[in-house]
Parts: sequence; C-alpha cells; structure tokens
Amino acid sequence: MNLKFIGGTIRFEKELNSLDYFLLDFVSVLNKLKIDYVIVSGYVSILFGRSRTSEDIDIIIKKLTFDKFNKLWAALTKRFECLNTHNAKEAYEDLLLTGHSIRLSRKNEFIPNIELKFPKTDLESWVLQQKNGVVVNEKKLFISSIELQISFKLFLGSEKDIEDARYLYNLFRDKIDSKLLNEFNRKLKIEGLFNQYLK
Repeated sequence: MNLKFIGGTIRFEKELNSLDYFLLDFVSVLNKLKIDYVIVSGYVSILFGRSRTSEDIDIIIKKLTFDKFNKLWAALTKRFECLNTHNAKEAYEDLLLTGHSIRLSRKNEFIPNIELKFPKTDLESWVLQQKNGVVVNEKKLFISSIELQISFKLFLGSEKDIEDARYLYNLFRDKIDSKLLNEFNRKLKIEGLFNQYLK
C-alpha cells in the first residue's frame, strides 16, 4: 500500500469494499455539517488494508447542543436509520447525554452499523482533539492517532485486537512517534504486552 504523508494527512488509494463505501457515505454527512468526529477501533486497521470483517464502526463526535444534533439527525435519517430509537430527543437526552451510544445503519439493514457517541473520558476527548486526517480515493475522513490505536488494541487484548495492533505497527513503523506510543503503553499498563507481541 502506497501511503503518502502530506502536511499531517495520510493519503492513499485502495480498492474500496462495502464497509468502506458505507463509512464514506456516513461521514460525508458529518463533513458537510462540519461535525467534529474521529473514527476509532477496529475499522482503522480495515481502512488500511487489514483483511477482516467487522459489523460496526465506532465514531466519537464532539458533544453537540440539541439544536445542532437535531440538524445532524435530520440529515442522517434521510439515508440511515437509528436502531435504538426513532426519536431525536430520546437519542440525544436518554442515550448520548447519559454516556450511551446510538447505532445507525442503512435503512432496512442491521449490519453494518455505526456506533456514534459523545466522548466520555479524557482519553476519548484527547483522541477527538488529536485526530489524524486521511484522504482515501480523494475522500476525507478523520481517524484516531495511530499510536493510541496500537496501544488501545493491545489493551483490549483479544486475538483480533492484538492482530490489529500488530498490523498497524508494522505498516506505520517508520512514521510512529515512539515517545507518544511508549507514553500510551505506560498509561494503559501494557508495556509487557507490547514487548511480547510487537517487539
């Protein structure tokens, strides 16, 4: 995969799969409305070519006022449907504001779906502030810091997560901020796992 690093943005071309098309369709709405967002977890490794399946894509968005969320809801529900509720106020007040996520899929489908949430922790707020820009096939999106993605996947610790971490580490080995990666490893207390699986 030919990755180009230009002005803090990762640019590349790939043969898009159905999950890529679904995600790009969804984030086009976020981009159009200038919603601050970051894609995290398993889809990041899939985006960069790791061959595995996923039923959902995790996206953190900056906490919105209800008026702004209602505009986003109206735009999203033209092409997608919420699997938790069909009521915007309920989605906002009963789910997002209480630390839960809402799930959205294409109409009349359940899989794949987007798990959308507001940041709940300092780490999630940091991820949103320090996101990386990606341009794939001339389409813009925002993903988690690669360093945090690697550490957090090791922290989760399933076989699939460890393979995600290994894939990203090997792909970005020459571009990784080692100091930042080591800091996340210390904070998440996974130095031993890092040395076991990625060294």
